[in-house]
Amino acid sequence: MTLAFSLAAAAAPARSADDLAKGNYVKACIDAAAHAHSIPPEVLLILLNVENGRLGAVSQNTNDTVDIGPMQVNQIWVPKLAEHWRASREATYRALRDEFCANVEGGAWILRQALDEADGDLWEGIGLYHSHNERHKATYRRLVLAQGRRLQREAVAETGSTERGAAVTRGAR
Repeated sequence: MTLAFSLAAAAAPARSADDLAKGNYVKACIDAAAHAHSIPPEVLLILLNVENGRLGAVSQNTNDTVDIGPMQVNQIWVPKLAEHWRASREATYRALRDEFCANVEGGAWILRQALDEADGDLWEGIGLYHSHNERHKATYRRLVLAQGRRLQREAVAETGSTERGAAVTRGAR
């Protein structure tokens, strides 16, 4: 079985306790997925914070679907991701649930599909990542903007710099 997300995982450093504690592994996964799908890594970080999922977790939705792992990838994407990764649906589901890099790669691939559907419009793509319903898209975009601003304030407090993350909070609708 060949899984495309293995490339992202292979680019990440070994998962030692020190790497995990320092966030190197998480950063490497985010950076690899961002690079593979031409998405600013800050956007993936913000979405991870908004989604607030956990590795190994599956969350039940009110529409009888489940969201999987840190990026809360909806199960409706499993068949398309399985095809993209050239893997079985079962292996894809397990990878999304249990492998951080695979989950982030899957979420980044889904966001790329949304961005392409939105003709590259970042805010429309972010809304589409969550829903095609206009009200749900607008609510989600507000959450993403608020989270981006919060993370930017934290970064400024720690470093005194506003450079990283400014692109996400600039021009928000």
